[in-house]
Amino acid sequence: MTHIWKLGEETIETLSGAKISWENKQFFKLFYQGKTFFGEVEQCDTEKNMMRVRINHRSFDIKRELPIHQLLKSMGLDKVAPKKLDVLQAPMPGKVLSVNVSIGDEVEIGKSLLTLEAMKMENVIKAEGFGKVKSIEVETGKTVDKGAVLICFE
Repeated sequence: MTHIWKLGEETIETLSGAKISWENKQFFKLFYQGKTFFGEVEQCDTEKNMMRVRINHRSFDIKRELPIHQLLKSMGLDKVAPKKLDVLQAPMPGKVLSVNVSIGDEVEIGKSLLTLEAMKMENVIKAEGFGKVKSIEVETGKTVDKGAVLICFE
């Protein structure tokens, strides 16, 4: 029987050759290819099939891939769909230092929209989705309150 695991970002496929001997709910021994590894469960999230284990003084995030995960991946349903932008509101009160888009611009995730100064720090506000700039509701040099509408999208 084949098992698919995720260790951090690495995918590992194993055959039933590894054996685990549990000493209690936290400590275990892992026997693999003639070697013994001592392990400890640091965290466990059964809903997400995730575990953080320490084996031989190294910590690993482990996720077991179930057959349903492989099916969803093959269907392309494992990726989060980017959201369509509606309005950009000020995340904090501040002064608009620059507007980096124009009406009609198409924006994608990560595009710099404007720079807002708050508490003497410059904060670059980036797009968290995609859309087309419909209107710009602020001007450079103006102050805005938290929640004020800055940019509208179509």
